[in-house]
Amino acid sequence: MTKKLLCVVMVIVILFNLSSTSFALFDEISKGIWDTKWDVKTESNESAVTMFVGSDENDRTIAWYSDAEEGYVELKTLKGSEKIDASAKKTPEGDYRLSATLTDLDTGIYTYKCYSGDFESETYTFAIEDNDNSTVLYVSDIHVTEDSEENENELRDTSYLWNEVLEDAVKTAGFQGNTIDAIVSAGDQASEGLRNEYEGLSSPALIKSIPFSISVGNHDRKSVGYKYYTANPNEPDQTFRSYIGTDYWFRQGDALFLILDSCNVSMKEHYKFMKNATEQNEDAVWIIAVMHHDMFGGREPWLDSENAMLRLLWTPFFDEFGVDLCLYGHSHYYSVSNVIYGRKTVEETGHNAQLTDPQGTVYVASGSISRHASTLDDEGNVPPVGENAGYTRLEEAETIYNLIDFTDDTLTLKSYSSENNEEFNRLEITKTSKQGGHSYKNSAWYLKPIAFFVGRIVNIINNHDMYQRYKEQGFEVSLKEGLIGS
Repeated sequence: MTKKLLCVVMVIVILFNLSSTSFALFDEISKGIWDTKWDVKTESNESAVTMFVGSDENDRTIAWYSDAEEGYVELKTLKGSEKIDASAKKTPEGDYRLSATLTDLDTGIYTYKCYSGDFESETYTFAIEDNDNSTVLYVSDIHVTEDSEENENELRDTSYLWNEVLEDAVKTAGFQGNTIDAIVSAGDQASEGLRNEYEGLSSPALIKSIPFSISVGNHDRKSVGYKYYTANPNEPDQTFRSYIGTDYWFRQGDALFLILDSCNVSMKEHYKFMKNATEQNEDAVWIIAVMHHDMFGGREPWLDSENAMLRLLWTPFFDEFGVDLCLYGHSHYYSVSNVIYGRKTVEETGHNAQLTDPQGTVYVASGSISRHASTLDDEGNVPPVGENAGYTRLEEAETIYNLIDFTDDTLTLKSYSSENNEEFNRLEITKTSKQGGHSYKNSAWYLKPIAFFVGRIVNIINNHDMYQRYKEQGFEVSLKEGLIGS
């Protein structure tokens, strides 16, 4: 009864909170209302206040842009209030990205405001639930995009699409009696990696009330905005990494999320990260990998050589550490793989699959929020499906979001079209033990030293190319940062 009451109160509070902010209302809103509010957006919105995930469901990190180097978050409950000091990262624009981490929060409803210099944010609300079950929203390739000659309002319009998906997902979960506990995005949040795109990414009110987790995509790497925007927990001390980001992990109930930078192929660092993260979370029932690149969906034959290399590098690690589900994007096509072990199908999935103790990993690619994949290739043919794909969906101009429900022994991924918010596919995985069907063996142990060596060389070359790009854009980066991303 307490949990149900808390859910009801949380929804009421969020409804009230959203109605008082300068962006999207919880109810259905017209594009015209969004456009009007975008034109008169406040300083609070331009500060891009964002709630990121913390180490677990009882932690949160609040980040915002500020002209002042010092600031704090004022956190309030019915019992009182406290101030949490923020740390600062200086941005290339000359101001700061402040972040304050809220830890060991008790069950209840909280409000918070951000303060720095003369800046005072609006009041935002969130809840910590005492609930063994949880629901996570998974999306990919949001592609908030700066204005262009073709569309002088593209930043506004793509931000609106993102806001619309969030509202649809929250309402869909609410109709099922659930609240969304975290939002996970599998890369390419921005199209050019620019700061104003990340500001658009943070414009929906829900981003300030539901913890957000994002991974590095190839478009995020185009500039340095991601590096200064994010405030991620549990980042390892990696020498050979991308300049703008790295791996990190967080817990949501019994699920361990491994957020991986698939733009970085220095596999020794990834291996050490996954090993340490899983050892620190031995009690986790579910292990979910989140990365950007689609390895098994097919549909893009010109990408297959890259995907083949990524399959060679990543899948042995997923086999060894017992990854249940890998969430990614990149291709912009929706697909659910068969159960994969050793880069091969060991069990078929298909439409509305129900699996018990699968002996491998299922890989899911979601569609893009604002850049929809084509239903026909340049020759007028339907793009081909990968040989290890279990179920795919190909619809014209379709925006897709996914809700993942976790219970004690079952993980259920439900996929929806924003066209009508109806479920079109379901993947259910049940475990009869924490291990499930995993053997926890590296399916290609002999490739590990090769992957370590080749990956490091390739990563240095790739990072040097990015170093040159950032220098040409006018950013001050050192050659050391360009080569090893430190």
